[in-house]
Amino acid sequence: MVTRTFRNAGLVVALSAATLAGCSSYIKRDEFDSTVADLRATDQKLQSQIDSLSQKHDALVTQLAGRVRVETGAHFATGDASLNEEDKPFLDDFARVIKDNHSDALITIEGFTDPAGSAVANRRLGLQRAQAVRDYLVSSGLGAQQVRAVSYGEDQNRQVRAGAIGDAGRDNRRVSLVVDYAGVAMQNTAPPAG
Repeated sequence: MVTRTFRNAGLVVALSAATLAGCSSYIKRDEFDSTVADLRATDQKLQSQIDSLSQKHDALVTQLAGRVRVETGAHFATGDASLNEEDKPFLDDFARVIKDNHSDALITIEGFTDPAGSAVANRRLGLQRAQAVRDYLVSSGLGAQQVRAVSYGEDQNRQVRAGAIGDAGRDNRRVSLVVDYAGVAMQNTAPPAG
């Protein structure tokens, strides 16, 4: 019985030592707080830059659960996925802000259509629109791996003007730019002296 007690005590001591040794790999609270503060600063900086773009280009920008959404990335003619010249200056500025300040950012381009046509054709057209904007942003210097395209087609709960087509449905024929992840803040400091 005494041997069993010593054996159990030895097992408890060994498990405690192993547990405490594993704790040494945890991040310290001040390092964690510093990382969180850096991420919040990066998000605030991105939001400020997107707000500036919004004022310059009259775009609607919202922040949803850590994501930044730009609702007016580009608009399209009925049945067309060609990028308009009038949308390119905004997209150029957007690409420049992301490239210069948030090179790790992850962007989702969401494509939409008005409800004219079949749901299948509209889903395909929405993707073509999103890909056109994606390709333009990549040609403007963003990394292909950081910009992805998705389509919502004519999804009713995503229409700006419910059921509107033709001229009235222009706001439905659009792409939205969503910054899913802003990345780590880039430091504008000189390299250390060597």
